[in-house]
Amino acid sequence: MNRFFITGTDTGVGKTVVAAILTKILAGNYWKPIQTGITDDVLDRVTVKTLTDLPDHHFHASTYELKPRLSPNHAAELENVNIDIYQCHIPLTDRALIIEGAGGVFVPLNQQHSMLDLMAHINFPVIIVSRGTLGTLNHTLLTIHALRQRNIKIHGVIFSGELNPANQKTIEQWGNIRTLLHVPHFERIEKSKLYAWMEQQKENILREFA
Repeated sequence: MNRFFITGTDTGVGKTVVAAILTKILAGNYWKPIQTGITDDVLDRVTVKTLTDLPDHHFHASTYELKPRLSPNHAAELENVNIDIYQCHIPLTDRALIIEGAGGVFVPLNQQHSMLDLMAHINFPVIIVSRGTLGTLNHTLLTIHALRQRNIKIHGVIFSGELNPANQKTIEQWGNIRTLLHVPHFERIEKSKLYAWMEQQKENILREFA
């Protein structure tokens, strides 16, 4: 059974689209333990469900769902909630499980714990979603270093959006890490285009994640 924790080098890097791709191809389950910025039409679980067309039982409710569009610690403070990473219980499933984090590894969750602590607690191999453009070297290599300092297994890096091949090569060399996949930039996420790309990449995705 394949289980992965998806983190990113920053917010908006493409974690949710990557989560949808893996959930769809693996016919797995999706869980985002901590979700902020919730409105009537903004919920990553709903986005992944919409993109995958999988039934409801493939999706697990977040342990913490917070309305303010802020970092989890600030959103929780405004709602008088204490985020306890030990209350984030891994859903029971006999399918592949894709877990999506919030922001990057050092995003604070409370006064003591960051997203890095949650990843260590859950202890799944981590997939790093990274931009491929200017600025990615520092962010990605620091993320790799932080995970290894905590002895958290890294499955590899997925580049999202425009990709500079020189950046990819540098990250692979300096980070001693594999590129798993490159997800191109979609001007607008349309399922027909996304599914066409996924079909082209299906064998590669199954080889890396199944």
